[in-house]
Amino acid sequence: MAANNRRTPLERVEYAIIISTLLLLVVVTVQPLLNLLAVSLSDPAKLPGMSGMEVLPRGLSFDVWTLLINHPNVRAGLLNSILITGVGTLLNIIFTALMAWGLSRPGLPGRRILFIMVLVTIVFDPGIIPDYFVNKRLGLLDSYWSVILFKLVNAWYLIILIRFFEEIPQELLDAAELDGSNAFQTFWYVVLPLAKPALATITLFYIVFHWNEFFRAMIYITDQGKWPLQVVLRQFVIGGDKLAIVGVDAANNYTGASQIDLRALKAGMIILTIVPILVIYPLILKFFTKGTMSGALKG
Repeated sequence: MAANNRRTPLERVEYAIIISTLLLLVVVTVQPLLNLLAVSLSDPAKLPGMSGMEVLPRGLSFDVWTLLINHPNVRAGLLNSILITGVGTLLNIIFTALMAWGLSRPGLPGRRILFIMVLVTIVFDPGIIPDYFVNKRLGLLDSYWSVILFKLVNAWYLIILIRFFEEIPQELLDAAELDGSNAFQTFWYVVLPLAKPALATITLFYIVFHWNEFFRAMIYITDQGKWPLQVVLRQFVIGGDKLAIVGVDAANNYTGASQIDLRALKAGMIILTIVPILVIYPLILKFFTKGTMSGALKG
């Protein structure tokens, strides 16, 4: 309260504008998600008159979610996405951190040439056709690895981590060596704890990258049992194949599943693909801390 009283009238106006703008952005961001959730939970009989601005369901029906959860393609797609995202992100972080640490060391032979080669990969993308033949030659077609190993080290994220490692004070590394730490122990016990904010940042980027991946999976994976959730989403939303979703038996017998509105089905599927990222983001957000380096120096 005391801080508010010390503000000038102009500062109060500026503060009100900032808060109002942030609240407006929150509403604009959250409203479409709430509308999708409301559509997926609405009674199918009341859904046709529902507008895109409503955030409360009309009636209450869990038929869409029951169908999605019990659908074999959706369950398989969810497990496949978790597998691809988990394994892919783990390998991304390991190889990116190791490569970044090596390239951040001034004494590395050929460091400048290696760094230029990394920059070249940003400018010159190999393209889908050479990439396809490489995967075919390696025997990765119709396997999870064709998706997991793509951009195992992202050049942009590598540069972020290199710059962060370069800012680690040499005094900390020298102190670790004096205490008897070898190169790996210094990297594990000193460098990585200090790099938590940067690692959290690129981890979030890699998670989103793998979770949203559908193009490569659609090209390289032909077995529907290995499709990630995004490819299943494409079949549901873009393809609009209600018969494949509901099932031929349900459609022929006019059961409750066959009465589900395709719009509600699409909304439920979109929410299902978004929720995991929304859940993971707050868990990683706590690592976005400030003052980690200064705290280490003061200690």
